[in-house]
Amino acid sequence: METMVDGGALWCITSVTLTGHNSKLQKKMAAFLQTNITLDSIKIVPGRYTDHKFRAPYRIRCAAASPVKKRYNIALLPGDGIGPEVISVAKNVLQKAGFLQGLEFDFQEMPFGGAALDLVGVPLPEETSTAAKQSDAVLLGAIGGYKWDKNEKHLRPEMGLLHLRRDLKVFANLRPATVLPQLVDASTLKKEVAQGVDMMIVRELTGGIYFGEPRGITINENGEEVGVNTEIYAAHEIDRIARVAFETARKRRGKLCSVDKANVLDASILWRKRVTALASEYPDVELSHMYVDNAAMQLIRYPKQFDTIVTNNIFGDILSDEASMITGSIGMLPSASLGESGPGLFEPIHGSAPDIAGQDKANPLATILSAAMLLKYGLGEEKAAKRIEDAVLDALNKGFRTGDIYSPGNKLVGCKEMGEEVLKSVDSKVPATV
Repeated sequence: METMVDGGALWCITSVTLTGHNSKLQKKMAAFLQTNITLDSIKIVPGRYTDHKFRAPYRIRCAAASPVKKRYNIALLPGDGIGPEVISVAKNVLQKAGFLQGLEFDFQEMPFGGAALDLVGVPLPEETSTAAKQSDAVLLGAIGGYKWDKNEKHLRPEMGLLHLRRDLKVFANLRPATVLPQLVDASTLKKEVAQGVDMMIVRELTGGIYFGEPRGITINENGEEVGVNTEIYAAHEIDRIARVAFETARKRRGKLCSVDKANVLDASILWRKRVTALASEYPDVELSHMYVDNAAMQLIRYPKQFDTIVTNNIFGDILSDEASMITGSIGMLPSASLGESGPGLFEPIHGSAPDIAGQDKANPLATILSAAMLLKYGLGEEKAAKRIEDAVLDALNKGFRTGDIYSPGNKLVGCKEMGEEVLKSVDSKVPATV
């Protein structure tokens, strides 16, 4: 076999030519190569090399394409519950899709959430935060579980996630909710209501009531406990998330709905004022406003009316989970959290599901699609992302379903097998002929 090396760079083999007269041996060799090496093509060419003992009658000639030029550092945070299971599957798919597009990944797996609490006593160890900030992108599984529910607030897994978002300065959370044709019957809504739904929820992620001060539990003058959380937004926080939303809508169908509670909340009055003011910069985007209670109702009544939704932290948290059930399962929805610079955070929107952890029942597709968003939004590798998205659709087209999206007539599979089927579909996107 002829290998090609240029300046120490590893080249991707794209085709193999087998030259010789022993067609049976050629076919065996071709089958072996096709099974064990990803190739664009395998050609069998009759040759002049002959040896009646068939000791060395064949020559394998390898043609090489461009070298692997791009290498990325990915921080993996499996977390708790089903997190390690879905991350393991998504990592394999990410690695395969990247390889086929000439990308290489250096993965660094770090403790996070409840797993970190058990290991070092805090949900976000300094080493984990540092690894995340120094990476090119972060892929997260899930956090939390019954085990830590009674911990003090600062020692709960969820605080690790809030602090990680703060450390990475990821203020824009993109949550697509699309009803795939293959899963329209899995939606709890009538088929005619769910069919064709395709929206993107843009959620502000690092402000609002989850971070506002003052906050906490105190004792008032009557000796009663009082819990306080503050909904607070500065103009620049609203402006930057609104710009992300306008740009997102511009790339979609050009419709943006801003969701607030401006009839009651002062923070929402400012929100509506700032979003409206920015609309003049985006004349190609149709802006509308809706109160959050009405938006919650409209998502169920007629979800197809929405294209892009922009809203604050707490409303986005609730509405995106509601939208996920329109698609059939929360196990299908990925998300991307982005900042103005630095690594993005990519994670499924589902929780850690401790009741099924370790049982191979989890749906890994949301995490796999989060890996696709990592490639697309985090690294700008759209071709590799498309490979993964197409592979997920291909696996669904073949009828493979985990328990949360199963319907009669399809094949029920576990987390690992679903991952294996997606991997096969990723591979099948590269044609190989003998």
